[in-house]
Amino acid sequence: KMALPMPTKRRSAYVQSPVDNCTPPDSSSSSDDEAVSSESTGPQQSPDTWINSSLHGSSTSSSASSTLSHGESRPTQAPQPQSQQVPPPPTPAHPHDLQIPRLVESARECVFVRLSHPTLPDPNPGVGVPVSSRVSTKIQQLLNTLKRPKRPPLSEYFMDDQEEIVEVPQADPNTPKPEGRQIIPVKGEPLGVVSNWPPALQAALARWGATQGKSPALTALDITGKPLYTLTFGKLWSRSVKLAYTLLNKLGTKNEQILKPGDRVALVYPNSDPGMFWVAFYGCLLAEVIPVPIEVPLSRKDAGSSQVGFLLGSCGVGLALTSEICLKGLPKTPTGEILQFKGWPRLKWVVTDSKYLTKPSKDWQPHIPTANTDTAYIEYKASKEGTVMGVAVSKVAMLTHCQALSQACNYCEGETLVNVLDFKKDMGLWHGVLTSVMNRIHTISVPYAVMKACPLSWVQRVHIHKARVALVKCRDLHWAMMAHRDQRDTSLASLRMLIVADGANPWSVSSCDAFLNVFQAHGLKPEVICPCATSPEAMTVAIRRPGVPGAPLPARAILSMTGLSHGVIRVNTEDKNSALTVQDVGHVMPGALMCIVKPDGPPMLCKTDEIGEIVVNSRAGGNMYYGLHGVTKNTFEVIPVNASGTPIGEIPFVRSGLLGFVGPGSLIFVVGKNEGLLLVSGRRHNADDLVATALAVEPVKTVYRGRIAVFSVTVFYDERIVIVAEQRPDASEEDSFQWMSRVLQAIDSIHQVGLYCLALVPANTLPKTPLGGIHISDTKQLFLEGALHPCNILMCPHTCVTNMPKPRQKQPVGVGPASIMVGNLVAGKRIAQAAGRDLGLIEDQDLVRKHQFLTEALQWRAQTDPDHTLYVLLNAKGVAVCTATCVQLHKRAEKIAAALMERSGINIGENVVLLYPPGIDLIAAFYGCLYAGCIPVTVRPPHPQNLSATLPTVRMIIDVSKAACILTTQVLTKILRSKEAAATVNIKTWPIIIDTDDLPRKRPPTIYKPPNAEMIAYLDFSVSTTGMLTGVKISHAAVSALCRSIKLQCELYSSRQITICLDPYCGLGFVLWCLASVYSGHQSILIPPMELESSLTLWLGTLSQYRIRDTFCSYSVMELCTKGLGGQTDMLKARGVNLSCVRSCVVVAEERPRLALTHSFSKLFKDLGLSMRAVSTAFGSRVNLAICLQGTTGPDPSTVYVDMKSLRHDRVRLVERGAPQSLPLVESGTILPGVRVIIVNPETRGPLGDSHLGEIWVNSPHNATGYYTIYGEENLQADHFNTKLSFGDPQTLWARTGYLGFVKRTELTDSSGDRHDALFVVGSLDETLELRGLRYHPIDIETSVSRAHRSIGESAVFTWTNLLVVVAELCGSEQDALDLVPLVTNVVLEEHHLIVGVVVIVDPGVIPINSRGEKQRMHLRDSFLADQLDPIYVAYNM
Repeated sequence: KMALPMPTKRRSAYVQSPVDNCTPPDSSSSSDDEAVSSESTGPQQSPDTWINSSLHGSSTSSSASSTLSHGESRPTQAPQPQSQQVPPPPTPAHPHDLQIPRLVESARECVFVRLSHPTLPDPNPGVGVPVSSRVSTKIQQLLNTLKRPKRPPLSEYFMDDQEEIVEVPQADPNTPKPEGRQIIPVKGEPLGVVSNWPPALQAALARWGATQGKSPALTALDITGKPLYTLTFGKLWSRSVKLAYTLLNKLGTKNEQILKPGDRVALVYPNSDPGMFWVAFYGCLLAEVIPVPIEVPLSRKDAGSSQVGFLLGSCGVGLALTSEICLKGLPKTPTGEILQFKGWPRLKWVVTDSKYLTKPSKDWQPHIPTANTDTAYIEYKASKEGTVMGVAVSKVAMLTHCQALSQACNYCEGETLVNVLDFKKDMGLWHGVLTSVMNRIHTISVPYAVMKACPLSWVQRVHIHKARVALVKCRDLHWAMMAHRDQRDTSLASLRMLIVADGANPWSVSSCDAFLNVFQAHGLKPEVICPCATSPEAMTVAIRRPGVPGAPLPARAILSMTGLSHGVIRVNTEDKNSALTVQDVGHVMPGALMCIVKPDGPPMLCKTDEIGEIVVNSRAGGNMYYGLHGVTKNTFEVIPVNASGTPIGEIPFVRSGLLGFVGPGSLIFVVGKNEGLLLVSGRRHNADDLVATALAVEPVKTVYRGRIAVFSVTVFYDERIVIVAEQRPDASEEDSFQWMSRVLQAIDSIHQVGLYCLALVPANTLPKTPLGGIHISDTKQLFLEGALHPCNILMCPHTCVTNMPKPRQKQPVGVGPASIMVGNLVAGKRIAQAAGRDLGLIEDQDLVRKHQFLTEALQWRAQTDPDHTLYVLLNAKGVAVCTATCVQLHKRAEKIAAALMERSGINIGENVVLLYPPGIDLIAAFYGCLYAGCIPVTVRPPHPQNLSATLPTVRMIIDVSKAACILTTQVLTKILRSKEAAATVNIKTWPIIIDTDDLPRKRPPTIYKPPNAEMIAYLDFSVSTTGMLTGVKISHAAVSALCRSIKLQCELYSSRQITICLDPYCGLGFVLWCLASVYSGHQSILIPPMELESSLTLWLGTLSQYRIRDTFCSYSVMELCTKGLGGQTDMLKARGVNLSCVRSCVVVAEERPRLALTHSFSKLFKDLGLSMRAVSTAFGSRVNLAICLQGTTGPDPSTVYVDMKSLRHDRVRLVERGAPQSLPLVESGTILPGVRVIIVNPETRGPLGDSHLGEIWVNSPHNATGYYTIYGEENLQADHFNTKLSFGDPQTLWARTGYLGFVKRTELTDSSGDRHDALFVVGSLDETLELRGLRYHPIDIETSVSRAHRSIGESAVFTWTNLLVVVAELCGSEQDALDLVPLVTNVVLEEHHLIVGVVVIVDPGVIPINSRGEKQRMHLRDSFLADQLDPIYVAYNM
């Protein structure tokens, strides 16, 4: 019993035949002329009538096949699985019945088309709805709607923004257009009739095995090129029979049969062992199992190996045949089993060496049926994307193909053929294994390994064996020419055909000419060179027949490259450089019909002067992609249509994947392959042509000839061409760059197309195909994954990206403020403002004094609750190394105040620098200063290992603040006076340094009390991300208001504990560390962030141990934990860390919330009980240290998605989550009590409406008083701290934060019951980059860059002249460095529509980051311009 044919396979009409015929009805034999007998293949039918009749059984539409090929009776005979015994009804004679497959093809209603005779019982009532049965109107309606799906086109769901972004290139009026008439299909000569043609290929082998047993079939060579063994036809037959018997009877246990006819079997044989392969192939044919030849997998990571797994899976292969030697060489697991290759199904391996085969019993004979449409073998084929599919070739197609080749090449019995090609597939298989056996030809197989060792070996074999035919590739011609000097006495006079398998390649002409040039002296006749064109699907498409000696050689076509790129044939006369010379590949194969159709869109016939895809109809072609019905239809069942869209006939054609045209005299010319087609800006370029151009550029010194890959990648709405070549080890960097720039120019001038990227990789690193070519799709994959590891790279996005949008022209602000106001009101827009709760009146009088100054609060606490612990400082081990109760803190502050007052030269109101590591000393020194009436300035101490970088900042703050003295520790005092410090700054001019470690116990005579609350309490100095050092003045009133605001927001009182893991030198970090506990009385557990570097679990462990409800940290701390503890949550859980106690974990920052980081932190530690709602952010700026802080009250922070493009235009457009180009923004926390914010247009200074982007202005009792400047630039200060709106509410004084953001009214309610207004921070105005008239936030570009490759750690961007510079830290190995360049360029172009000018790859840690975890981009820019980065690589994109 045969296997059932696949539903979408093409079938021919049945012949009326008795059931007991050798072919059961469900595997229809091909046509009556074959069912007759093996004696004569009578001329009853011309190929055309055969073709037409073959259509009857073709199930034309794959979507219809689901309903049409389940064996319902219908006019076109489908096999009937239900009733195997009934002979099918005769072919109908009505002409209209032939229209049925067309109807299915064209109608949209293919879902429920139903072709059933009311008279015949329906054998499968489960499918479709028979026309005759009565159907309720409801169901009929449903069916009718199903017939015409009324789906809105995709564009209505989702507007692709391509239209508004991309500059659409205008069509050039001079573009050449095809002008010829429509092409007429070209017919090959009829397939001749030979009296003794075998009924099946196996029958031919049986015949020669019996009658010509001693005749040589195959000679294999050893590695040196000497004959190793010769297999005779007798041996080939007997071994194949033994194998067939073994496969069918001896694999499983006695009673179970492992293989059944029709099963697929992988053939895994090395290229050097043709004999074993031949026996395996013919053994499978005799056993009626389907061989699937594949390459020998050499390692787990072979080029394309997982794709081969896809092939084996789609073909359902479970068994692999191989030789003993090959099996030994396969990679094994430590236990000695064969490795499970990536993506492969589980295979059973069977060794087919003779000693393991069983001789069949006397009465056993292999079953050799007449060739029918069952699959004979499956040939693998890799698509452009790298998918490996199996092309199934039926038994009749295999036989007919051999017949056609025998006729075209005029093969005779007993000839000798030298085959250099891979015998597993394509020409090597068709000529060297199949046709040769059919014609009793002696094949000499020259493996690739021999060719590498001795490139002339095939020429010598032709000479020694007086071979009549040789099968080669251009490469073999080239190699033989190169090695020719070693050989004098070879003769090629015996050759009547030198078949060039890749004769369709553009560079084959020069190889053939050069070869002829050299070997004509050795007897090679010009007319024997026979280029041909083939493809796995259509098999042999055309081949040049051997010419008559002395007759003129066929003409060449000299075509214009420009014409070709527009798909038009134009003879090139003027410019020799931009011409392509093509040779013909002969005529169409015997018995075939060919036309040229448009390569994309419906298969419309081309005009005579148009390039298109060659499609062929022939019995000698592939049938389908095995197991892949959907893809099969588009390739194997194409019906060409004419200009008006009507089909030209009923005959299905097969797409060959070759692009070409029919020349004069019906000669076929091929100019490229579909898979080598690069479509750039509407023009077609052929990868092989570009390779040829690159090779014409001084290739010898720099790159290897055969190792160039050309492919295109899609970036920013168009294809971009990439060329990757292997560089010779001896090529210098200079040679390489010279070669690369010449290639750029050559391709630009010859092909008029810009290259996007040209990369050189070290020799032998590109993925190889088994026979030494380059695996293009794997190379492309490596390029896109950033795993190519180039040693030289050149990107030219500026020249080849021509579809960039036009730069935005900013409109001058001409609209008056009033009209904007009225416009907003008319549009019903509320003004974008938001406020925190009221601070409320102060309850009782005695607290008023306490609250007015922090110094009084501390004294009051020291008296009323002396032993209450305010501060606990932890070390890296989590041990409390220092604590301070109210009274201890008060006493230490008194000691320091006394020391300050004793010193002459330090007066009340002078500035004092506090230089301490994070800890309680810092807090005591701060209050000591206030007790003494001095103004404290906290400064981060210099890093002892990096004084040269950190000490100048300390010096600068000391100088700018005109500090009268420095309070510090003993250790730091030594550092300030050390030799190392002297090398960086002038240490002789330090102000007075007081070491506070061992002060005598003294009390100050008085504790200073400021005359009013507007006096300055302290100075807050901070270096902004743009590298500006700014100090702001904070008054006593602001301190009290801020502390009160935080107390209310976070519900802080003396029984509470909070944990702080922040730097205590400026901003909200300083306030929480030094001020809040003294004001509210809660206990603060202090963790210096640098302790985390040695003990990552310190912070989270503390939260768990002390059951902390509220904690504050910085982004750097959160990042440390996320990166360092990400994989250790189970270990932490085991140690009992439980974070379910944490109610709020606030990240203190002065930037847009880093949603990705906070989200991954929450997600990672969810397992430890951390609530997803706990993590939130605070927001502050220089003018107001704390604007937002997510407290215990107030709704959860909301998240919105804004469109990136509109942000660049200074607009906010809210989109749905997941929309393309959307950016998630999260609210920066609830606005603090007493704070009001408003969103203002920075240019007009007028208020903006809800959800509009503008500058955030703030009004609050704890605003800073102004910048501390020694020159007193009052106007600058007034501008930032006391600004009025230009209209609306001109009375209120606002401070400008310098941050862009927007306010959005949400659906949530706040504590007062009103709707909650959320503030979203977008980024700092100072940092934005103005490029192409648009405003970009560096963080957005950096986020994209960091996503581009796993080896990119931190990244930073800035502009230089008007180029965008991207600096990326490489955290992988140095060989990844150049991989990053194209990926960074791609992602920025794709997501931000910017061309990167310079990509700088640096070591980790080069990008400077301040204590708050913010990047110092301006410092980085200065270092870049001063050439101090010591980069790994700098790429200047041309």
